[in-house]
Amino acid sequence: MLNLTKALVFLDLETTGVNPASDRIIDIALLKALPDGSTETKTWRVNPGVSIPEATTKIHGIKNEDVADAPLFISIVPQVLDFIGTADLGGYNSTRFDIPLLIEECMRAGFDFDLKNRKLIDAQHIFYMMEPRNLTAAYRFYCNKKLENAHSAEADIKATYEVFLAQIEKYKDVQIETKSGELITPIHNNINTLATYISDNQSVDLVGRIVLNDKGVEVFNFGKYKDKAIEEVFKKEPSYYHWMMQGDFTHYTKKIITQIMLRTKG
Repeated sequence: MLNLTKALVFLDLETTGVNPASDRIIDIALLKALPDGSTETKTWRVNPGVSIPEATTKIHGIKNEDVADAPLFISIVPQVLDFIGTADLGGYNSTRFDIPLLIEECMRAGFDFDLKNRKLIDAQHIFYMMEPRNLTAAYRFYCNKKLENAHSAEADIKATYEVFLAQIEKYKDVQIETKSGELITPIHNNINTLATYISDNQSVDLVGRIVLNDKGVEVFNFGKYKDKAIEEVFKKEPSYYHWMMQGDFTHYTKKIITQIMLRTKG
């Protein structure tokens, strides 16, 4: 039994996307662990008030029609805050995603959410602390060897290659289940097939400033034109292109937007 002096509420959100500043909750689950060892769970399906992107639906399986008759978040905030009360908060990747997004939604609805006097417990932090996800740990896990001369470029790259070969062998017939319930076998000894599963095909400029939307169109992933087609923005406001070219963006991002700008003139 957990040694608690006050309630600890674990939370998990399903959302329209991964940006706490702009995305919306569509499913929220809270589990309250009490000092006496008992637990209580509350869940709500929420109408986000915006369309759920198809790419997001593929992850969690929740469609627009599934939330059409659900309440807006503003109508359930009092129940959510009442259930949480003065409890500490926990989750998995909760300090970087779930908690910031929940706070944003509450404040957007006109309700304050005070973190003062609350402890934040993130199970992902424990996982990463106790099971490091670095090359040394990977080499030990997959190859059962100790990495000598770690952070020497030659030693690291040779170890990385050995880890990759071991991963291909270890997971060649292993199925995993996506959040939508689909069973897939993602690891193949075929680079073309493997890349379809592990590559970030949505990011056009590698750093995520420019991504593809559900229709395969390049859109901004930041700023006042977030989710807007870049080509359309540049047609209406060419100065935005020039601002980006003078801004603190990577050279590769600037190369991509230059290609798009040239298309608009072509």
